[in-house]
Amino acid sequence: MTTPLRGQCLCGSVRFEITGPFKRFMLCHCSRCRRASGSVHVSNLFCKPDGLRWLSGEDLVRRFELPGAERFGKSFCATCGSPVPHVGKDGSYLLVPAGTLDDDPGIRPQAHIFCADRAIWDDDSLQQAPRFDQYPG
Repeated sequence: MTTPLRGQCLCGSVRFEITGPFKRFMLCHCSRCRRASGSVHVSNLFCKPDGLRWLSGEDLVRRFELPGAERFGKSFCATCGSPVPHVGKDGSYLLVPAGTLDDDPGIRPQAHIFCADRAIWDDDSLQQAPRFDQYPG
């Protein structure tokens, strides 16, 4: 990827650019990620840590490190609580929440991970549920 991808938090206060390329795109079903997202899984992209440039709101970024966890941390906007990118504790990677990007990352999910820890309601019915282009009436 040569052109930087842009992203932002929900309220738009935190804006950033990512220059990849992305090495991985993982959908994580572990209980920590489910709790942090409030959803069936998180969708995380990974690239080198020098791929991040803050455009605005860097001073609004807060970080939570789960005590005792080797790899779990979460960065978020202090205004709206949306997840934002962060460099891993060991400095070896940049984690980018895929939903924060405004542009196509140029890569598709490569794997579902920690599936043994899936939510009990995360089953084939999710794919069979009706789909709508907007809120159903």
